[in-house]
Amino acid sequence: MPEPFHIGLLGHGTVGAAFAQLLAERAEHVEAITGLRPQLAGVLTRSRGDFEEILAASDLVVELIGGLAPTRDYVLRAIRAGRHVVTANKQLLSQHGEELWGAAREHGVQLRFEASVAGVVPVIRVLQESLAAAHVDRLHGIVNGTTNYILSEMARTGCAYDVALADAQRLGYAEADPTDDVNGRDAAAKMAILARLAFDTPVHLDQVTYEGIERITADDMEYARELGLGLKLIGTAERIDGRLAVRVHPAFLYSGHPLANVHGPFNAVTVESAAITEITMSGPGAGGPQTASAVLGDVVSAMIPPARTPQTTQALEVITDVESAFYLHLEVADRPGVLAQVAQILGLQGASIKSVVQKGLGEKARLVMVVHPLLESRFFAAVELIASLDFLRSRPRAIRVIEEEFV
Repeated sequence: MPEPFHIGLLGHGTVGAAFAQLLAERAEHVEAITGLRPQLAGVLTRSRGDFEEILAASDLVVELIGGLAPTRDYVLRAIRAGRHVVTANKQLLSQHGEELWGAAREHGVQLRFEASVAGVVPVIRVLQESLAAAHVDRLHGIVNGTTNYILSEMARTGCAYDVALADAQRLGYAEADPTDDVNGRDAAAKMAILARLAFDTPVHLDQVTYEGIERITADDMEYARELGLGLKLIGTAERIDGRLAVRVHPAFLYSGHPLANVHGPFNAVTVESAAITEITMSGPGAGGPQTASAVLGDVVSAMIPPARTPQTTQALEVITDVESAFYLHLEVADRPGVLAQVAQILGLQGASIKSVVQKGLGEKARLVMVVHPLLESRFFAAVELIASLDFLRSRPRAIRVIEEEFV
């Protein structure tokens, strides 16, 4: 009989139940790879199981409860007991990752977390192993399937944000409370983890600036089509003059960008480095079976131990004021000199206009433009001045534009 490998499972929700089922289905295959037969040592839920008993009976603990408490305590106790841990908990890692990785190094165990970012897209493994020696310059990512589905549907059908959100909830792509998804916090947690790995420096969730998609309108999508743009919720981490910027926000992309054609609930991450130029990884970013597959992959890796997550060796300053191009949407009264006044204010802040679209007449005109890159602080200073002009009918609406195209 093969030697058993006992797995303690914390959490039995959508992903936990899918993992338990997948483990049973693939146990024979895992045994063929590792020489060990994986089996559940116990399952902890709110209504059943005892953590201490499960821990004592386990060689490895899989944490799929989510949140910070009591999960942080469970994970630390498992590590200190000499157990490998696999987790899909991006909030835990983005806020307590250094403590947990440090404990894992101290106690000689692995803390694996591929499923915490981008579902089945193996970006964690690529950054930790395949690109471990690369000097990464920038990451761009669509790392939230809920928002990507909503924006894809708004672009495809012309529907309003609320309609697309309701559709995402009906199909199971969005939670009943989608707040952390649509406001960008979920993506920000994932970008903190990716930035930590790619740039070898500690990054906490609180250092990631983020905004969501709640204010995106069908009008924005219509103008985007006319300007040859597509809208995504983009996470970016990049080196700028020896410092690090990590942010999440809606951004327009031109069709030549590798993330422009990632639609529906799919995730994708683009890694840029002088050594590799650019690679893009894409795949399903959500769902019980998909996340469970990434968790099982981590379990197999822990059964054949590779290197642990190393301690960081840099402490890059994290900055928030970076250069960006912008889409600017203005609802104006169509009077002589409107465009000239707007252009003058932008020019005083160092901004120049790339393209302009105007629709409507009289008091119902709309002026939409794309502005060449400049420091965000200077652009938003111009927006505040424009907002005070007497011909504005509502506050200006601005969305970042990523200008790079890869051909």
